[in-house]
Amino acid sequence: MGSERRERMRALGVRLRALRMDAGLTGAVLAQRAGVGQPTVSKVENGRMVPSRDVLERLARALDLDGLTAREVLDLLAEVEAAAADSGESSEGDVPAGLLLDEAIRGARLVRSFQCVVLPAMLQSAEYARHVFASAPKMDAEAVGRAVAARVERQSVLYEPGRESVFVLTEGVLRTWPGTPSLMLAQLDRLLAVESLSTVRFGVIPWDRPVPLMPRHGFTLCDRRAVVVEAFRNERVSEDANEVASFEEMFSRFERAAVFGPEVRELLLRVLKEFRDLADTVTP
Repeated sequence: MGSERRERMRALGVRLRALRMDAGLTGAVLAQRAGVGQPTVSKVENGRMVPSRDVLERLARALDLDGLTAREVLDLLAEVEAAAADSGESSEGDVPAGLLLDEAIRGARLVRSFQCVVLPAMLQSAEYARHVFASAPKMDAEAVGRAVAARVERQSVLYEPGRESVFVLTEGVLRTWPGTPSLMLAQLDRLLAVESLSTVRFGVIPWDRPVPLMPRHGFTLCDRRAVVVEAFRNERVSEDANEVASFEEMFSRFERAAVFGPEVRELLLRVLKEFRDLADTVTP
């Protein structure tokens, strides 16, 4: 990491810490108000992480900053990004794939997620999530362990009253599996349990139905203010109103093609039986 970029990150962190202390807040309270993880606040303040614009704006709102001061911290972020561009580095590299998505979900009251390859983050078992993070670039064993623990902890939002989560995936997601058949047996048990929650609407587009449009990647809508577009290496968070509206329309089309309720439970049980049969054929 270039020295100029490091200094810019440190300057952003120092300023954010000063604003938090001026507001009389602890890092934990600020994180809770902003809907982000406490480690995120700590890493940003210590100059060890570049926040996304979405995360920084939520921190600014949680600190109740006036327009001029909020603009100041956003300008500091722009300076970090400019220093990264000048040095040929990527600011996205500071946040491993999956972590921006987890932070965005934490602050949302309505989450709508469409997936065509990987299970939605909020539905992954710990072992499934371990394989997801381990496949991401620049993730060592220690980082994977921390990311998995954080993801599992954040899944508690599924059970919170006042939150709504809608998941739509293709049947191919259920049949794209890492590890062993036993891992998927546990994962499918989790999906059956989550599907019954009153705060969750879970649907699958069966393989024998055509998709309304060809999916190229997964995406997650957070309330009606942001969309997280997921790629192999990282996530991109957009708050552009037109782009969010476009993804909302795409999600609605996928949702209309999916089966829910008893039909989706029957599908899950059928896939579960197939994995059980597959597990019986695998030599220990």
